[in-house]
Amino acid sequence: MTTTTAAASSTASLAKPGDGMTVGLFITCINDVMFPQTGQAVVKILERLGCSVEFPRAQTCCGQMTTNSGYFEESMPAVKQYVKAFSGYDYVVAPSGSCTGAVREQHPMLARKLGDAGLIREVDEVSQKLYDLPEFLIDILGVEDVGAYFPHRVTYHPSCHGRRFLKLGDKPARLLSHVKGMTIVPLPMEEQCCGFGGTFCVKNSDMSAAMASDKVRHIRETDAEYVVAGDNSCLMNIGGVLSRQNSGVKAIHLAEILANTEED
Repeated sequence: MTTTTAAASSTASLAKPGDGMTVGLFITCINDVMFPQTGQAVVKILERLGCSVEFPRAQTCCGQMTTNSGYFEESMPAVKQYVKAFSGYDYVVAPSGSCTGAVREQHPMLARKLGDAGLIREVDEVSQKLYDLPEFLIDILGVEDVGAYFPHRVTYHPSCHGRRFLKLGDKPARLLSHVKGMTIVPLPMEEQCCGFGGTFCVKNSDMSAAMASDKVRHIRETDAEYVVAGDNSCLMNIGGVLSRQNSGVKAIHLAEILANTEED
């Protein structure tokens, strides 16, 4: 009896929060084309926690750019393709608050504009299965410490979509607080936008550049080695300014920090 109980206890101790869970990875366009290491980091984190991760090759753009520009009809193929790619999953994870917000908020709106009752039902069901990485880790898996190690001084920029759209709150900060070896420095005026805003930086380039300059000035005030965020679009904008100023500060996605361990 004692041996059996001990064996059962040992087996239970090896259980992981994601055991038996298959997750679809929505990589998003910018990560797929320009930041593939972020997607690889997400897979590493989720597999470490016991999840089985699949990458549906049928996935395409979420249609956010065309939707934001008012091209609703032209955005519908992206909505339909998203439903087709991810309808078979209980959970879908993306390393982007921006694209997560677009799927959860814009897709239902677009389906209703089209007036297709069947599509509305499908979109309502599939779109709400998508989670930004911090949401999934904390709200679904119930994990804050993912076993990460990153011995550097960092500051965190909360992207606008994650902060205002998804209401991530302190979830990213809670995940970062458990990273071993890392020093987190508060970012002055963290609530201010970096100036990217998708098409905003194209249509309002002068204002966007001024906002990015302000953001980088505050980042450099922290003397951080890295600035971390949950959206590579923001990091691309911020990182470009940091690079042109030869600041020495590097931009890095939250997933890449959380994926790093002492063995890496």
